[in-house]
Amino acid sequence: MSVASKKLKTRARIKARIRGKISGTAERPRLSVFRSNKQIYAQIVDDLSGKTIASASSRAIAEAQGIAKVDQAKLVGTKIAEAAKAAGVETVVFDRNGYLYHGRVKNLADAAREGGLQF
Repeated sequence: MSVASKKLKTRARIKARIRGKISGTAERPRLSVFRSNKQIYAQIVDDLSGKTIASASSRAIAEAQGIAKVDQAKLVGTKIAEAAKAAGVETVVFDRNGYLYHGRVKNLADAAREGGLQF
């Protein structure tokens, strides 16, 4: 088994454990974070209806190009908070999606909190 496949299986197991404990509702949707090597994405999802309420990514933000990835995460956190407010969402459940709450994931969460989202 290669290192990459072992890493993916481990993250999938952690992700399944987290998703077994949390779920988004219409009153309190789930803020899901996906982190790739180059970009970071955030979605606010109502799991009961299976709909994405709001989303933001570092690819869609022009000023996020060419800056440090932790700073990109802060911009995405701010944008997802603005999109959530526009959609009428005040409180969310945070889904770190198997990633450690550190670095880019933590910066995104902190910026979303500063933008007015309650977790």
